[in-house]
Amino acid sequence: MLAHDIIIAPVITEKSMSGIADKKYTFKVAKTAGKVEIANAIEEVFSGVKVEKVNTINVRGQERRRGRFSGYTASWKKAIVTLKKNSKPIEFFDGLI
Repeated sequence: MLAHDIIIAPVITEKSMSGIADKKYTFKVAKTAGKVEIANAIEEVFSGVKVEKVNTINVRGQERRRGRFSGYTASWKKAIVTLKKNSKPIEFFDGLI
């Protein structure tokens, strides 16, 4: 898999933005990606970044209703990436704080 196939999108929520001060960044990633693959993809896409650890969560789809019909939204995988202390921050998130 290519690095851009593993990292799908950043997760921008109030809780995920509060982790930036501790160098914790949240991303939506491919469901089949492992922690080592995610760490390598982050270091490849964002130059000068060194990953310390990766925590992953499988997010279940939520039930949604349209009148009498009900179904589920798609499930997805979330990765919380912690960078090393001497690593430079990810520049994409700097403008969002």
